[in-house]
Amino acid sequence: MEKTALSRRSMLCGVLVALAVPGGLAACGSETTPPATGTAPAGGTTPGGTSSGPAIIAALADVPDGGGTLAGNPSNSKPLVLVRTGETVKAYDATCPHQGTAVSPPEGGVITCPNHGSTFNAADGAVTNGPATKGLTEVPVKVEAGQILLA
Repeated sequence: MEKTALSRRSMLCGVLVALAVPGGLAACGSETTPPATGTAPAGGTTPGGTSSGPAIIAALADVPDGGGTLAGNPSNSKPLVLVRTGETVKAYDATCPHQGTAVSPPEGGVITCPNHGSTFNAADGAVTNGPATKGLTEVPVKVEAGQILLA
């Protein structure tokens, strides 16, 4: 019976850790696991962010030049639309100001809301066609060492 209780406790610990910290099941094991040997990108910045630097949003190479993509905002988990021109990236809150639907990535310099068809200029986030009455909110970002970071 003691072994069953220990097994249940280990399983419960594993479930709780998996829910709270994906990839963190090793914290419940009885065996020791060597620390990760990978290195952080330049400046000590890591995905999710640390006290040594801002959080990485995406790699510059993952955003098509002359286009864009959707990504998560590591500071609040809201979606961002990233727009790239060469080495310059702009980011906007991807929530349409009309009714809160996530917009689509830019195509041909236009960001479109799939819900009601509002369109926005990818260069500045300004509304170009309603029903939205205001543009997308810009989120300050910067590019360092090939990574897009919150500014």
